[in-house]
Amino acid sequence: MAWRIGIDIGGTFTDVALVEEDTGRIAIAKLPTTPHDFGQAVIDGIRQALDSNRIEPADVSLLAHATTVVTNALLENKGARAGFVATRGMRDLLELRRSSRADLYDLLQDAPAVLVPRRWRFEITERIDAQGEVVTPLAEDELPALIEAIRDAELQTVAVSFLFSFLNDAHERRVGAALRAALPDVGIYLSSEVLPEIREFERASTTAVCAVVGPVLASYLDRLQTAVSGLGLPQLHIMGSSGGVFDIAEGLRMPAMAVESGPAAGVIAAALAGRQLARPNLISFDMGGTTAKASVIANGEVSVTAEYEVGGAGHANRWMHGTGHPIRVPVIDLAEVSAGGGSIAWIDPGGALKVGPQSGGATPGPAAYAAGGTLPTVTDADIVLGYLDREALLGGNLRLDLAAAERAIDTAIARPLGLTVPEAAARIIEVVNSNMAQALRIVSIERGYDPQEFSLIAFGGAGPVHAVALAEELHIAEVIVPPSPGAFSALGLVASDLKRDYSRTLYADLATIDPARVADVIAAMEQAGREMLRAARVPADRQALLRLADVRYRRQAYELTVPIADGAITGASLDELAEVFHVRHEQTYGHANRSERVQLVNLRLTALGRLPDVPLAQRGDAARARETMREVWFTDAGMVPTPVHWREGLLSGTGIAGPAIVEAMDSTVVVPPGWQAQVLDPGYIRLTRA
Repeated sequence: MAWRIGIDIGGTFTDVALVEEDTGRIAIAKLPTTPHDFGQAVIDGIRQALDSNRIEPADVSLLAHATTVVTNALLENKGARAGFVATRGMRDLLELRRSSRADLYDLLQDAPAVLVPRRWRFEITERIDAQGEVVTPLAEDELPALIEAIRDAELQTVAVSFLFSFLNDAHERRVGAALRAALPDVGIYLSSEVLPEIREFERASTTAVCAVVGPVLASYLDRLQTAVSGLGLPQLHIMGSSGGVFDIAEGLRMPAMAVESGPAAGVIAAALAGRQLARPNLISFDMGGTTAKASVIANGEVSVTAEYEVGGAGHANRWMHGTGHPIRVPVIDLAEVSAGGGSIAWIDPGGALKVGPQSGGATPGPAAYAAGGTLPTVTDADIVLGYLDREALLGGNLRLDLAAAERAIDTAIARPLGLTVPEAAARIIEVVNSNMAQALRIVSIERGYDPQEFSLIAFGGAGPVHAVALAEELHIAEVIVPPSPGAFSALGLVASDLKRDYSRTLYADLATIDPARVADVIAAMEQAGREMLRAARVPADRQALLRLADVRYRRQAYELTVPIADGAITGASLDELAEVFHVRHEQTYGHANRSERVQLVNLRLTALGRLPDVPLAQRGDAARARETMREVWFTDAGMVPTPVHWREGLLSGTGIAGPAIVEAMDSTVVVPPGWQAQVLDPGYIRLTRA
């Protein structure tokens, strides 16, 4: 028997999921996250999962991990001592940023903290023009002083980003070679190696992000790899933000690829579920302890974007430009809101009820956890309303204090608003549901999709609790709850392919560019991709190279990414690329102009080492069936006596009419009145209107 292990660290819980390759049998371990040392919960969870299921480390074929280390280092401003070297006159590029702002009319808003302090930003004389020609030769005589300044500052890393180095990297490579030779203990990141693309600020920002988080990620992965090797497990792989895993060496060459790796894993698992259930159109909804994430899977394809910001206004996002540090790497297109089980409810000075963005996190957590928390959270409201068991969670391993949850809601919300405790808890749920519905609208309606044509797949510890309410808000007819929803992102790790993305700027009109120029750039990226896959020992029959392009109409500021068909690059294939862009533009923005010239901006390549799909299965056992009753709040009826079913005892084909609750160790499914649940083989739950 061969097993794959996926590990996902969340803001509240760390999930370890094991899947048997042949049968799809799932085993999970769920432990509170250990913020002081994230690796502690990881190692404890692996040990617990292996021991409880009597699995030998030698039987593990894949060990994949989604890490929050990169994101946390940026959000908390706890990165390395990094320097920045720019073309003379461009020292303040990282501080000048773009003019875009999250709130156009807020004149007092602050930009995010600059990644590199000004005293550690350096200049060197050189200049390359927009055609890639040398205008000012590199001043070699300035290199000794630059090296000495970096040494005196005791910097751990240095980012080097020169003007137009994506067209001609000769000056960057020379400076990089000199710094690496003189400062062997300092990590050097060149923008021409990290991101050889147009847009100076985004390229510099991405390179600086790598320099800031590189040592943090390296230290964390080194400690973790040492620990898992001590358990006799295979080499660790890291989940990338674009939906694939890579080895540690690849991750350290491009640390920005590890931003938001956990949410990406959940979307990959949702895509796998869609293939199993023959549902190509899904909206994935992942609600954990700290945040809720949404993404669209259309026609079986996961949506990926290169527009992404992290840090600044509390978290990572795509749609609020100017709030964080841009990272130009492929990222699964997610909308993320600070709305999780641990999100704190509060009343603003105007008397309005708010939920989040502050969270109780893993420490102290919700008031009901009796770990020192006194502020009301979404989880406290779910417990008071009966959606969650009022005595214990995690199969009885986490004891709850209902009275503490009621006190927290009464003090902070019910009394100030003149409500009863259940009424106040219901208002908290209404507010957080409204916040999460906005995330669903962003990835569907604002991307040109009608949510009524999709099924909602809900996971995360709290996702199935709130899923039907969100489906009703967006008129979605079907909700799918997968096996082990509370650890579903960890399951996505074991279903992910080995993946690496490459890009090159090639700026020209599709109608006039020589197809040979396009073919040459693609061929160079394909060679790099094949070398990476060979180094990772991926068999030839499991290797795949996917070609894409960023294109736009002339005078547009941003591009759409569309696929390039396989085969030779010819004038006809470039015409086909333009037509694909017209279709995508019309779908996204509601219009297209086929008389307008189409510009090529970037060429992209994704190198894949495909892993065999793992069938996810969680079949019921009639011997474990049990049913109890408890009072549960439903908006139109108040508290209603409701049957509570244990999920592990539900057999395939079982139908349950709402109101009902389906409980498991890792998550709870709420079936409100007017809805019904059906257990599908092999262990999915389908919710539809009665």
